[in-house]
Amino acid sequence: MNSIAQRNLRARAETIRAIRTSVGAEQRKLFVRDQLLHEIGGLPNYHGPLNAKITGELHTDFYTIEKTVYESLPGFYVTANLYRPNRPGRYPAVLLQAGHTQEGKLENQRIAANLALKGFVVLSFDPISQGEREQTYSRQFGEALAGWSVPEHIELDAQSRLIGEGLARYFIWDAMRSLDYLASRPEVDASRIGAAGCSGGGALTTFIGALDARIKAVVSACFPSSYQTMFSGKGPHGEMTFPHFLADGLDTADFVELSAPTPWLLQSSEADQYGYSHEGVEHVYREAQHWYDLSESRDRVGFMVAPGPHGMPLESREALYRWMIRWLKKGDGDFHEQPVKMFSNFELCVTPTGHVDDLAGSRKLHEVLRQDLQEREDHGSIDELAVELKKLQIPGDTSAPSLKVLSTSKFESGSLDQLEIESEPGIWLDAALYLPSSSGRKSAVVVVSDGERFGRTPATKLAEKMAALNQIVLLLEPRRSHWKNTQPTATGDWYDDLHADLIGRNLPAMRAHDILRGVDLLSVRPDVDSRSIRAVARGVAGIWLLFAAAADSRLTTVWLDGTPQSLRSALDNSVTIDLADAVVPGFVLRWDLQNLVKAIEPRRVLWTDPTNWTQHVIAAGPQFSYRYVVGDVTDEEDRQDDAFISQFLK
Repeated sequence: MNSIAQRNLRARAETIRAIRTSVGAEQRKLFVRDQLLHEIGGLPNYHGPLNAKITGELHTDFYTIEKTVYESLPGFYVTANLYRPNRPGRYPAVLLQAGHTQEGKLENQRIAANLALKGFVVLSFDPISQGEREQTYSRQFGEALAGWSVPEHIELDAQSRLIGEGLARYFIWDAMRSLDYLASRPEVDASRIGAAGCSGGGALTTFIGALDARIKAVVSACFPSSYQTMFSGKGPHGEMTFPHFLADGLDTADFVELSAPTPWLLQSSEADQYGYSHEGVEHVYREAQHWYDLSESRDRVGFMVAPGPHGMPLESREALYRWMIRWLKKGDGDFHEQPVKMFSNFELCVTPTGHVDDLAGSRKLHEVLRQDLQEREDHGSIDELAVELKKLQIPGDTSAPSLKVLSTSKFESGSLDQLEIESEPGIWLDAALYLPSSSGRKSAVVVVSDGERFGRTPATKLAEKMAALNQIVLLLEPRRSHWKNTQPTATGDWYDDLHADLIGRNLPAMRAHDILRGVDLLSVRPDVDSRSIRAVARGVAGIWLLFAAAADSRLTTVWLDGTPQSLRSALDNSVTIDLADAVVPGFVLRWDLQNLVKAIEPRRVLWTDPTNWTQHVIAAGPQFSYRYVVGDVTDEEDRQDDAFISQFLK
């Protein structure tokens, strides 16, 4: 994927180098803005009131902190602290975006207070999943069920892309509505508003600085790095990216260039441990310099590297003060940081309980997404589904894949070859081929392994059981990375999923393609009856198998065990497990998993123990089969699996 990403970036670089006039720059801006908005699904078409309320105040000698709450969408509450100088007058303002600290707005308290001392009105708000806006908060446990903000962001990104939107859409909209509130304040000069933030806040600052012309000065820290260095590292999370970003010919510098000649300071650190290297940020800066030269405004773009790891040390904070004073106050003020009174998180809370959940009419983001789905869905036909599967590049050319035989050994009823199979150039899959010792052509089975268990039976044991029934069995593990998170709360292989999306590929579709490469291998073997090839998968891997079988009629029967019953149902709750492993962007706007089953008919689908998106078995109807509880009858533990195997192979 990194190879594809770098190829996209080289092509983009050629495009940028060809732009040598301000006219060409303006044409590029139009293209970039249209692409960015298209990638995230546009911005919400809502122009209703903010319904802002001030719930309390904290007073110091020189400034006052107002606790405020407003709605960026109906029932979607944003909690914020507004810092204003005590002396009357109209002041420039700064919108502060928080990074990934769980406390949200509290992160920027020292910066906000210092800016207020220097004659700015400052609004610091809680991002989605942080501060008072945790999306998986449980009153019973007194904490977020997802653990903290990053897993929530990963899950919300998967839910957003289900309906063809980018999670950044809602972060950007919160920031724009926060600007609406800031600009509405009587003490604010709306012609002089800046934006600043670090890490996740640096990403949102980058987005809002590019997309909202009301921002007149920008300081983005510990994010604005080129994907030339960022793609192969840990990289950003879902709310810090735009879908198809690299495939559409974009890079981080496009945000800065879109806003030119707005004054913009790019900040980095010497030892950033999260992939936002100062080399990558400097690459953005050097390109942006050329862009600002086209409008004779090179002095309006700056770059600094602070000492230490990821974050904003004193050097970065004072550079921020200096930048805002220079561009929003005509240089009138002292940029040195002053000691300020620090308030606790509880003192700065806006809501009575510290959770927007408890406000009347409050909605979570998954509810907003579900409403969007209901308003936009347009059910597609089975024929249109077939076209979609081809676009996803699921079917192959049915040629025999290259393979390597690593070793050969014996098992009870035959021989076992340990293999590597080349699914596409450079992608080698681990596999094991079970060959019964009996002669003649046989039926074959692909057992999809994803580290899961079939009920109580490991995938390897299941393969051995089927081989003992005179089946040729291919135990195949589709591609995955070491970043796959299987621990509670499991966010799955979100890292590879996100990176695939950036380059215009889809990870579940690539895995479905991997399964079909296994079918290709079996179908050309002289000892396999190519009219009788089956496949079985468990959990979210069953969804990859459904896509594969819907795309290729050579799979005569599929068995799904413990697989989620619906993709649309992933929007029913704020908590999901492994959803990133199943997302095909926008798919649920037209189809769901039962449409894939319909596309497979009249071939058979055996579906046992269907689940919801927290991996709990649900009662989903008579078309599904269920296990009974074995309890202490341990000698019958395998009988149910044996019965399902018999039904599957019938």
